[in-house]
Formats: sequence, structure tokens, C-alpha cells
Amino acid sequence: MENKTPGNPLLCDPATGVCEIPNNIDSTFTMLTPGQPKPVHLVYFTDPICSSCWGIEPQLRKLKLEYGAYFEIEYRMGGLLPGWDSYSSGSINGPRDVAGHWDEASKYYQMPIDGDVWLTDPLSSSYPPSIAFNAAEMQNQEKALVFLRRLKEMVFTEKKNITKWEYLEQAAIESGLDAKQLKIDFEGAAKALFEADLQLSRQSGVRGFPTIFFQDADDQSIKIYGSKTYAEYERALLHLFPDAQKATYDRSAEALFKHFPTLTTLEFAVLTDQSYPQAEKALQDLKTAKKIQAHVTKNGNVWMKNEGK
Repeated sequence: MENKTPGNPLLCDPATGVCEIPNNIDSTFTMLTPGQPKPVHLVYFTDPICSSCWGIEPQLRKLKLEYGAYFEIEYRMGGLLPGWDSYSSGSINGPRDVAGHWDEASKYYQMPIDGDVWLTDPLSSSYPPSIAFNAAEMQNQEKALVFLRRLKEMVFTEKKNITKWEYLEQAAIESGLDAKQLKIDFEGAAKALFEADLQLSRQSGVRGFPTIFFQDADDQSIKIYGSKTYAEYERALLHLFPDAQKATYDRSAEALFKHFPTLTTLEFAVLTDQSYPQAEKALQDLKTAKKIQAHVTKNGNVWMKNEGK
């Protein structure tokens, strides 16, 4: 985790909570889509293989449950790893160097990440899954978010190389997308959308991921750079829209697993306001009662409801 070197985008620094890119462009970010029906608009620059972005899934899920009535999120792909030929210096010079780094990131974020994918079936770039997300958005934005979540689970917890079409197709089908249309758009129009995302990222001075711009209708903007606590995201939203009222939601396991097809232990802990050990015990008890099942990884579990339960 240490000796982070510019030009090594996969070497994410948990101290800052950032997966950095070498670009260093200063620009003013301006509202992209004025006139949103909700008072606050979030523009989230991310990447499917950004471990720091995976690390803030619990915070974003809770923010949507408590304040989702007041904001919308626009997802932009940032292009974390163009390819291994783009640099060859520093402590990460190839896929094998990422494996241990991801395992260490998993412990830091308390989110399941299995770095062995970089040993068994390493990714050559993060561009294909990013373009696939753009293609998914062309069909349906909500299903595209389910698709993006599924891609993250595949690469971080299932050791699947999500640059391969077989896994992109599988994720599309599981997300309710038209896989045939996705392939057409993936090979066609989605490429231009991805290039537009990269250009916007550069113009906006984005240096790493996650970067989230909170904006209001008056063009006031707050940038949150890196993995932060839930309180910091909440504070940014309330600064721009002080009248936002925190919604209450059902914190029971039954309700949460009905709303979210999968949950990590930390996500369940954050959403139920429990400690990690308390959440882990509760989930294990539910598993013993055969109400949920787990996809087990060496660095934590992904939990899901048992069919018919």
C-alpha cells in the first residue's frame, strides 16, 4: 500500500481513499444537466475495477436510502487502466503486483476483494467493462446500475476477468438487459459515450477515483475526493440542501435483502447501524436458519437471500 508511484493507477492509497490517475489537470467543474427534478445532482467519476470505489458502496447505499428523495447520481467512467503498456515503472509493473495490493485493500475497507484474479485471469484494461456500462445505460439506467454492481462482484469477489465478453454477457442477462443489444452498442455507439466520459473527466480536473461532485441548481458545487465516511457525504448534501429530511427505512434483514439482492458484511453493518462483528454474527445466524446464503471468499462474504425464503 505504500510507495505509491504516479502512473500506477491500480495502486490505490487507502490513507487517502483514492485510486489515482496520472493526469493533473485543474479546471472548474460545471453542472452537466441543469434542471434536474431533484434539488441536488451528484456526478460520480468511477471505474469498475476501482477498489476505493468498491469501498464506498456501503456509504452510497445508505445515502440513497436516507436521502434518495433529494438527489440523483450521474455515473461517469474514468478509465483507470487503459492497458499495461501505458506504464512500466514503480512498485506495480504488471498484473501480478496488483494481487497482494487488492488483498490488503480488502482488509482496509472491510469489503471482500480477492486479488487472485490478477494471478489466475488478469485483466488487460478497465476500458471494456466501462464501455459495457455505457452500453447498458443506453438501454436502461436502473438496470445499468444493477449491471455495474454485478461486474464489481464478479471482479472483486468471484475472480472473473470482466474484460471478457462471456462475463459481460452473463452480467447483462442477470441484470435484465438485452445481451444482444448490449453487444451491438458495446461494439458501436457506447465507445463514443465512453470517450466523452474520459474527456469530461480530464476537463473536470479529476485525478482519481472515487470523485463525486455534489451540485445544486445554482451551480454551487462540492467535490468529495476519495473514500470518505458516511457523515462527509451527508454533510455535503445538507450543505447544498439544508431542508433535506433523513428518511427512516426498515432495517430488518428481511427488508434489506428484499431491497438489495446482495450485501457484504460491512454494507449490512452500515445499513443496520451495527458493528462489523455484530453484523457478521447476525448474518451467520440467518445463514444457519437457511434464510440467506453466502458467496465465500478468502477476504469476506457476499450475502444473498435464499430463493423461496
